Amino acid sequence: MHKPLYSDPADHIESTDPVRVSRYRGITRLNHWVTALSLIVLALSGLAFFSPHLYFLTGLFGSGQIARWLHPIIGVVLFFSFLLLFLQMWRLNLPKPEDTTWVSRIGDVATGHEERLPEMGKYNAGQKFIFWAMSVLIVVLIVSGIMMWQQYFAGLVSIPVRRVATLVHALAAVAIILVFILHVFAAFWVRGTLRAMTRGDVTGGWAWRHHRKWLREVAGRSSKGPAE
Repeated sequence: MHKPLYSDPADHIESTDPVRVSRYRGITRLNHWVTALSLIVLALSGLAFFSPHLYFLTGLFGSGQIARWLHPIIGVVLFFSFLLLFLQMWRLNLPKPEDTTWVSRIGDVATGHEERLPEMGKYNAGQKFIFWAMSVLIVVLIVSGIMMWQQYFAGLVSIPVRRVATLVHALAAVAIILVFILHVFAAFWVRGTLRAMTRGDVTGGWAWRHHRKWLREVAGRSSKGPAE
């Protein structure tokens, strides 16, 4: 069996380094998966009503009536589950000067030349974009969804306003599905990322390569006492 001609040093570190760095607590991971599952259910049930050609998706929920009943309820679950994530993470997702450099060197990000990038905190500019896009779109969806929810809020708005809310809701839904797909793609594309949300930790090599500034901060807290 021939050895590969080229071996990425970071891959070598990730495969042999026994050091694990804690990234997410159990409650955060659980909340993340509740949010993800809610988005999937909402996407499937919402697409079923988006076009007659997709109505067959209601079969996943038993019937169209069940899907129509379930959709707004899961929407409320999504709002509150993401709200908990937002309260935990919004400060870490505020823009930093290094984010501008990261975006300007997106070509190096795509080709894996992260040694040319500035040291990043817990989240890079791409992750921050997904966080804030999700935050805005979920607010738009819950507000427009309530305006459409005739079972409980029929007298809240007039019919013309409800029609506008329906259009806004549909556009925001398409946008959040695209953002969600981007989020999932990035999680698989950057090897080792998914582990953070399944086991709660990452390898020292992964942290050093992708979020070196954050790793230094974690190491600094650990040297002074138990990390929060």
